[in-house]
Amino acid sequence: MSAAVYFEIVRLCQRHADRLQWSMKAMETHLPFTSESLNHLTDIEVAILDQFSTRFARLQDMMGMKLFPVVLELTKEPGELDVFVDKLNRLEKIGAIPSTDRWLVLREMRNIFSHEYPDDPEIQAAILNKAFKLADELIETFNALKVFSGRYA
Repeated sequence: MSAAVYFEIVRLCQRHADRLQWSMKAMETHLPFTSESLNHLTDIEVAILDQFSTRFARLQDMMGMKLFPVVLELTKEPGELDVFVDKLNRLEKIGAIPSTDRWLVLREMRNIFSHEYPDDPEIQAAILNKAFKLADELIETFNALKVFSGRYA
């Protein structure tokens, strides 16, 4: 694996992280979301929330599917790690990610976004409030992983 591939993956992740942060900043005055506040969003604000959920999912996917394997390769961690949770455990063990369990929580939120939101505005509000907190954690994990892996690239 070349350093160029690593840097390209980081660049793509950074784009998702930047746009995720932008959408969070654009909607911060609406926090915490309620069923009432969701019913009064403009079309542009709804589009921003769509951007938020899309970028959250894309960043989480790109990190899990592309960046994690590259980091393991860069660090020359021994052994075959065919099962994803084994990769997560190894990344946690070497200090590349804070916690396998926390990553699985982020993955669960990504899975929620990959399905249609429920029609219930109260459930939507609860999901979005949780997601906004988790988005900070996702971005922090990405930034820490960049620092960690940068020593090997």
